[in-house]
Amino acid sequence: MREGSLEAPKRHPLNWQDPDFTDAAKLDEEMRRVFDICHGCRRCFNLCDSFPRLFDLVDNSPTEELDGVKSEDFSPVVEACTLCDMCFMTKCPYVPPHEFNLDFPHLMLRYRAAEAKAGKTHFVAGQLAEMDRNGTIATAVAPIANWGSDTKNKFTRKIAESVAGIDARAELPKFNSRTFVMADRRDPAVVNQAAPAYGRRKALIFATCFVNYNRPPTGMAARAVLNHLGVETQVGYPGCCGMPFLEQADLARVAAQAEKVSKALLPFVDQGYDIIALTASCGLMLKFEWPLISPANEELKRLAKATYDIDEYVVDIAKKEGLPPGMKPIDGGVSVHLACHARAQNIGPKAAEMLRLVPETKVDVIERCSGHGGTFGVLKPTHEVAMKIGKPAARTANSQAHAHVVSDCPLAAKHLKQGMRALDGEAKAPSDIAHPIELMARAYGLAE
Repeated sequence: MREGSLEAPKRHPLNWQDPDFTDAAKLDEEMRRVFDICHGCRRCFNLCDSFPRLFDLVDNSPTEELDGVKSEDFSPVVEACTLCDMCFMTKCPYVPPHEFNLDFPHLMLRYRAAEAKAGKTHFVAGQLAEMDRNGTIATAVAPIANWGSDTKNKFTRKIAESVAGIDARAELPKFNSRTFVMADRRDPAVVNQAAPAYGRRKALIFATCFVNYNRPPTGMAARAVLNHLGVETQVGYPGCCGMPFLEQADLARVAAQAEKVSKALLPFVDQGYDIIALTASCGLMLKFEWPLISPANEELKRLAKATYDIDEYVVDIAKKEGLPPGMKPIDGGVSVHLACHARAQNIGPKAAEMLRLVPETKVDVIERCSGHGGTFGVLKPTHEVAMKIGKPAARTANSQAHAHVVSDCPLAAKHLKQGMRALDGEAKAPSDIAHPIELMARAYGLAE
C-alpha cells in the first residue's frame, strides 16, 4: 500500500439515501477507521479546530490511542468542522483514489445526518438556514432588521444571544430594501458593442441569496462589468442553492433545492447562456455538491458544466476574447482573501488573477481560512473558535496594509473585517471589504 498520494482528489457521490449511511454501528466503525488514520498522520493540525480537538481526545485518553476514546466524545470534533473542504483538497494524502479512501468533510456530514435522523438538530441553526424566508421578511423591514442586528445595539443583541444563542459580538449581514433582482429590473442593462467579446457570450447571473437580499451592489457591479466586456446578461434567482441546508446535513432539502433551481436555470443553458455564480459557496454547490448529492440526475451534471464563478468567467473572457481598454489602477493595493469554497472549486486563485489584469495595481493573496463557516461564526458556542481560526488571515491582512481587502465569500469578508478590527482596532481595518468584482467595476469606472 502506498504512503500517501500525489494524484488529484476524486470525490465519490454521497450515498445518503442508503440506510447504512446513518446506521449507528457502521458510522462509528467508519469514524474510528478515519480518525485512526488522522491520528497517525496529523498533517491537518493547523487547518481548523476539528483536528486539534480530535488529537487532544486521543492524547488525553488512557491509552493515548483512539481505542481509549469513547464514541460519545466524537461530537465536538464534528461540531468544529465547517465543511470548508480544505483538508480534502489541499492537505490529506489519503483521499480517493488512495486505498484509504478518506473524505473527512463528508464523514462529518454523514455524522450530522445521523444526528438529524435521531432528532438531534440545532433549532436556531435550522431557522437561520431558511435564507429565502428570512430574506423576504427582512428586506421588507430592512431598516428595523438592520437596527436590531447591529452590534452597537446592546439591548436587542443581548436578547438574541439569550433567546436564540446568536453571539452578541458576531457581525451579522445587513439587508437591503431593494433586492438585486429588483435593482436589475429598474435599471436595464446596456451591452458594450465595442468590446471584443460582444456577440460571443450570454450569461445568466445567478443572484445567490446573499447578493440578492444582503448586497445587491455586488450583483450590479458584476452585471456592469460583464456588460462592459460585451456579455449580454440576464439576472435570475429561483431560490437558495441549499448550502445552509448542507451545513445542517438536511440533504433531502438540498436535493429539493437543486431540483427546483436547476429547472429554472437549465432553459437558459439551452439558449446558450453561461450560468454565473456570484459567491464561492453557491458556485461550489452548483458545480460539485449537487451532482454528488443527486448523482443520477444528469441535468445537474449538465448545469455544472455550464456554471462559472464570476472571477473565473472574467479571466476566461480576458484569455479568449480580450478586454476593452480603459481600466485605471486601484490606488493603495489589494489584499485578496481566497475563500475556502473558491479554492475547493479547484480553479486556481481566479480573484487575484482577475485583479492582476488591472494595470499598476499591487495584489497580494491571503490563503488562510477566515474561520466563519456559516452559522459556525455567529452562534454563541462557536463564535470564539471562529475568531481564533480566522486570526492568521486577519493578521496577514493587517500586515499587508493595503487600502482594499476583497473576498469571494461575503460572510468570510465580514468575519475577516471583524478579525482585523479585533487585532488592530478601528484605525487599521478597512471601512468595507468588497467582492473582487466590485473593484473590477471601479477600475473600469463603472461603480463608486
